[in-house]
Amino acid sequence: MPSFIEVRDLGKKFNSTWIIKNLNLSFDEGEIAIIQGSSGIGKSTFLRCLCYLTPFEKGRVRVGSIEIEAGMNERKHHQTILALRQQLGFVFQSFNLFGHLTVLQNITIGPIKVWGVTPHKAEREAKALLRRVGLKNKAEEHPRSLSGGQQQRVAIARALALRPKGILFDEPTSNLDPAMKQEIVEVIEDFANDGLTMLIVTHEPAFLRRVATRLIEFGSQCSVVSENALPKLLLPASPPADNQNPDALAALTVSSPN
Repeated sequence: MPSFIEVRDLGKKFNSTWIIKNLNLSFDEGEIAIIQGSSGIGKSTFLRCLCYLTPFEKGRVRVGSIEIEAGMNERKHHQTILALRQQLGFVFQSFNLFGHLTVLQNITIGPIKVWGVTPHKAEREAKALLRRVGLKNKAEEHPRSLSGGQQQRVAIARALALRPKGILFDEPTSNLDPAMKQEIVEVIEDFANDGLTMLIVTHEPAFLRRVATRLIEFGSQCSVVSENALPKLLLPASPPADNQNPDALAALTVSSPN
């Protein structure tokens, strides 16, 4: 069975410095991979290359049946790039929620604007997601009134509103206190049981160990220093109790309604 995500000879440089060089990796459908490594070596850049939020200079990436190659012109190949992004959701480290919109509007704007879903249907599905992440009573609040952990849960719900087949997480537990980190792990664990493919960049693999099926360590230029399969330790998880950025615009097209 072919892998869901395949990366071949990937290379990304900034100016004359290669951040990623000749990287080869593949991820199966339903796999939950933790990616760790030192700060600044390109882990987040790798995630952004997968959905072409950051173009790359060498190699190719395939997600499902859609393939993109180095140097593709975004305007000329817009439909191909969009089709690839339809397969993936992206949860950014800084949340990237729209501050002028309510929580509910942050989640519904993608399905309505990108996919033409009716507001009624989008709101119904958004409220179901909010219940699942433990924020059903926060629908009409604005992001500034939420804690960091709550904002991260809204960001996860927003990514899932477009029903992707895979989710890319960039440091999902960063800058959160231990209790909030545990809340995020429980949310990720719950959705992992749905069979989503997940790639999770983190400096804190211990927090996410129980959801992971694979641990990858990146070295310099995102070389794979070590790689280990992990026994799946998924346990039933309950949602935690309720207690303006250009990347946010890009996130609206990094998922699929299918």
